[in-house]
Amino acid sequence: MTAVPGVRSSPPKEDSDASVIARSLDDPEAFAALFDRHADSVHRYAARRLGTVAAEDVMAETFTTAFRLRHRYDTGQDSARPWLFGIATNLIHRHRRSEARRFKALASLPADAGHDEGPADRAVARAGAQGVRRELAAALARLSPRHRDVLLLVAWGDLGYEEAARALDIPVGTVRSRLHRARKTLRAALGGIDPTAFREAETHA
Repeated sequence: MTAVPGVRSSPPKEDSDASVIARSLDDPEAFAALFDRHADSVHRYAARRLGTVAAEDVMAETFTTAFRLRHRYDTGQDSARPWLFGIATNLIHRHRRSEARRFKALASLPADAGHDEGPADRAVARAGAQGVRRELAAALARLSPRHRDVLLLVAWGDLGYEEAARALDIPVGTVRSRLHRARKTLRAALGGIDPTAFREAETHA
């Protein structure tokens, strides 16, 4: 998310993410506050998609990239969550094959294999609390990457439609269209269960 040339952004609100980024231009150490605020949520999102090992790398690189590009941030946007999740999603693109393999592997696990799963996998297992883990994983694996990105930014990244649009740099209408198609696909695979219910899945043991 970059500032638009020739358009003056509003001054960032005090103590907002935008103000932290603005301060970090002269005081790089100030950027650590952004990490403290959002590292856990970025890691949870990446772990749900790729597993905990790859999530560590994605989370670290997300903030390394954000720091390097902080001078391009539009400080008219107080919250940096869409920007950070957009960076993380772009990094996850490098792991698309691994992500699809992971969801397919989860889809093939026996119903009693939960004790061998990590925290993010248990989140998938408990999502909806109706024994749909395998069906959900299989359906996610079948989604196209662009539809999966929108769905999981909303359901697991907890972004609103406009925030998801900012994260992916696409129109809000496109977000709505892709989300509608993704939900329709998952509802069909899950016997009518609304996939947005997975927003509240726990991620701890």
